[in-house]
Amino acid sequence: MTRVAAPSAALGAFPDLLTERGQRLLAQLRDLDPADELTAATRLRRDHPAELVSAAIGQARLRQRAAAKFGRDAERMYFTPHGVEQATRAPVAAWRAARFAELGARRLADLCCGVGGDAIALARAGIEVVAVDRDPLTCAVARANVEALGLADRVEVREAAVEDVPLDGFDALFADPARRGGRGRVFAPEAYSPPLSWALAAAGRAPLAALKVAPGVPHEAVPAEAAAEWVSHRGEVKEAVLWFGTGEREPRRATLLPGCDTLAGSGARRAPAGEPGRYLYEPDGAVIRAHLVAEVAEAIGGRLLDPEIAYVTADAPAATPFATGYELTDVLPFNVKRLRALLRERDVGTVTVKKRGSALTPEELIRRLKPRGPGAATVFLTRVADEPAMLLSPGVLSPRPG
Repeated sequence: MTRVAAPSAALGAFPDLLTERGQRLLAQLRDLDPADELTAATRLRRDHPAELVSAAIGQARLRQRAAAKFGRDAERMYFTPHGVEQATRAPVAAWRAARFAELGARRLADLCCGVGGDAIALARAGIEVVAVDRDPLTCAVARANVEALGLADRVEVREAAVEDVPLDGFDALFADPARRGGRGRVFAPEAYSPPLSWALAAAGRAPLAALKVAPGVPHEAVPAEAAAEWVSHRGEVKEAVLWFGTGEREPRRATLLPGCDTLAGSGARRAPAGEPGRYLYEPDGAVIRAHLVAEVAEAIGGRLLDPEIAYVTADAPAATPFATGYELTDVLPFNVKRLRALLRERDVGTVTVKKRGSALTPEELIRRLKPRGPGAATVFLTRVADEPAMLLSPGVLSPRPG
């Protein structure tokens, strides 16, 4: 397929940012304080075209936002507003790229590549990448990114509809269908762009494939031939990925970054429930999404507080990267007045509220408690044997790795 050059109107002032003049302007704006944008724009427009100044200030703002996802690389990269929002966080992309490399990927089609975050990680893992997106500006930005990071020899960016790209000659495929529309985030898989059904069919034509989907994808929507992986970064679930052709024995996996801890299982087991012990464990969100709480409970010799709630209790402390542990001081029936008296008796002024299975919001509870004092405590609002309960802890037993 011959790629037709995008009309300049589609790219706006972006090409000018890549010129020597544009680069000098971006260098001047590297540490721009958002509060100084108007002053900077007025000053710079005396010597530069207004459109270029606006583009440079916008790009400086996007780079600052992107630093949370791309670290120091963001200083050299280029972004669009949607590109920053939708791009994969660099440690997550690096983890997936390493899996592709370990599984033998050598030449990969990156469909719906966006600004190139995954293509960059894949290229750094030694994989040859053809990155495809239909938007002219997005492709121009992705192309500039791989060039800025010295990866242009490993990544080819193609402007095309992903449905029109022949998949012959690739030994791996990665697709990240757009999950945002004109009205915000899209949850229905068939409302993705392109639809998930198309991505699944494309995955079936590749020896090895991974499809990025929303973390809330229901288990019943996962094809029988796929292994589903939920990935969290520093305790926050970032994505779910459907893998094909990996040969995995277990169909569900939870991966916790940056520690690269992985737990696999069937996703169908249920942990037993029992009396509260001295310790409570809060599984990572990826573990919960992957339905692997039973595996964590078994590993630490624990049980559930309630059959339907993902809090694990145990009689002895246990080290696990897959859950945060707390030592409990009190397990009581839920009663705001009693809780308020208990916290005041212990001079607790800083209260962290965690809840599962309770209708009361943390903000409402703290408002009603009016805590004061130098101490701190964590309060769990949940159910024990299907009855509302409150559990108190002085804080985290031992921070999880990472």
